[in-house]
Amino acid sequence: MIKEVIVVEGKDDTAAIRRAVEADTIETGGSAIGQAVLKRIALAQQRRGVIIFTDPDHAGERIRKIVAAKVPGCKHAFITQEQAEYKGDIGVENATPETIRQALQKLRTEYTASVSQLTMEDLMAAGLIVHAEAASRRLIVGKALGIGYCNGKQFYKRCAMFQISREEFEAALEHLEADK
Repeated sequence: MIKEVIVVEGKDDTAAIRRAVEADTIETGGSAIGQAVLKRIALAQQRRGVIIFTDPDHAGERIRKIVAAKVPGCKHAFITQEQAEYKGDIGVENATPETIRQALQKLRTEYTASVSQLTMEDLMAAGLIVHAEAASRRLIVGKALGIGYCNGKQFYKRCAMFQISREEFEAALEHLEADK
């Protein structure tokens, strides 16, 4: 049984989580999150802790940001779009139980007073921004770090929010060489 309550988008996501692990969930009902749902999530955070596990798409990222802004200190689970894709549909409900378990083992906790150990220059030197293949490189490094895929500015913010160390970053960069 997972101690924290897992925040997902809908009923199908809850079913997928329960196929993988024993856990309680709160469903946001999509990206139009109501105040009542946010209050339930805040209460869950106070009592048991919260894991945000949304789809790796624009709507899922929007939900993740809304919940994280209203309920500080959440943990985050990420899967890639390829892990969540089935017949053109992207969602947690399409992930295998093993993929879900792996994502829950690689949780990241956000820190509200975050000061990054990395700089934008570090991202530029690694070819994660201002590079012809920056998007594909961020996908590989984001997966290795367990912080998911996002644009360059969000990648930098996530590195700060999840307190990614320089050592973790450099180890993740080795995945770029392995992927060639």
